[in-house]
Amino acid sequence: MKHLELHIIQSVPVSCLNRDDLNSPKTAIFGGVQRARVSSQSWKRAIRSLAKEITPEYYQGERTRLFYEPLLAEMKKVGVADAEAGAKSIVEELVKIDEKSKDKVKSKTLYFMSPMELATIAKEYKDTKDAKKALKRIDSKILKDAADIAIFGRMVASDHSLTVEAAGMFSHAISTHRVDNEIDFFAAVDDLQTADESGAGMTGTLEFNSATYYRFAALNLDMLADEHHLASMSQDERKAVVKSFIEATIKAVPSARKNSMNGNTLPNYVLGIVREKGHPVQLINAFENPLTPKKGYVEESIRLLQEENKKLISTWGIEPVFEKAIPEIGLNGFLGEILTHVI
Repeated sequence: MKHLELHIIQSVPVSCLNRDDLNSPKTAIFGGVQRARVSSQSWKRAIRSLAKEITPEYYQGERTRLFYEPLLAEMKKVGVADAEAGAKSIVEELVKIDEKSKDKVKSKTLYFMSPMELATIAKEYKDTKDAKKALKRIDSKILKDAADIAIFGRMVASDHSLTVEAAGMFSHAISTHRVDNEIDFFAAVDDLQTADESGAGMTGTLEFNSATYYRFAALNLDMLADEHHLASMSQDERKAVVKSFIEATIKAVPSARKNSMNGNTLPNYVLGIVREKGHPVQLINAFENPLTPKKGYVEESIRLLQEENKKLISTWGIEPVFEKAIPEIGLNGFLGEILTHVI
C-alpha cells in the first residue's frame, strides 16, 4: 500500500498532557525503564480539532452521544411528519437510546456523525418511513464533508455497513529517555481573606513531568482514495485533506492543563516519508536503549532517529519515494514537496 509516515521528535516542558485514572501523567515501560506517555487517543483528538480549524469544510465530523438533536433538526427541515419518533428510531437502530438520561435524548455510546450523513438519513426516512432502509442508503459520499471519519475511523457494532476503517495510524507518544513523574505542591491565596488571618485559602498537589517525545503517525493513501473513503472527492480536494492532516499532526498538542502547565511547543524535528508499497514502520527502536542526560535529549534523539531510518532502509530495502525533514526545509516547503507524492 502507498502510505505516508511522519516521525516526530518533540520536547515538551513541565506539563501533564494526558492523565490516568489517578490524575497522574500517563507512563509506559519500554526498554526496561519508565517513559512518559501520551495516548494516541489524546493526540488524535488534538489533531482532529486543529484539522477542523485549518479546513473546516472537509473536517465536519462530530463524535457524540447527542446526535439526536441535529438529526431531529434535519428531519424537521425536510418535513418528516413525526420527526421526534423518526429521529429516535434512527438512534435506537444505530446505537440504542440511553434510557437513564433524564435531560436530553442520548445514545448509549458515541457515534461519529457527518452533517451530510444526517441530511441523507432524514431524506431517506421521509421517503421510506423505515429506519433500517434509511440507514442502508448511506455510502461513502457522506464522507465528502467528514474526512475525519475516513482518517480516524468509525465502528458501528449494530450495522457493520456503516463501519469505516481508519486510514490513519498512530502510536502512543513516548519519551526517548527515562522519566519519573514529579509532584507540584501549590498554595492558592484567598483574595478576601482578612489581614489577621494567616495561611493559604487552598493547598493541593498536582503531578507533572517533562519529556522529549517520539511521535509517529501514518496515513494509508490508497485506502483514503478508495470507494469506502474519499473516492467521491476530487484529487485537489483529497490533497487539501492530506495537507491539513499533515499540518495538524505536526502542530497539534493535547490541551490538558493548558492554563496552568502550558505544554504547547512545536516539534524539533519532523521526518516525512512516502513509500509506494509495504506497511508503515515506526522508528521507535532507535530509543529502546533510553537516552541518558548529557546536554539535553533533542539532538541525540534526532541523530538516533536518522540512524535507525538509514539502518532499516539498508537492511530491509524499504526505499522511500520521498524523504524530507523539518527543519532542513521549512513547513511550507515540506508540505509543497510531500504533496506532489501523495496523490
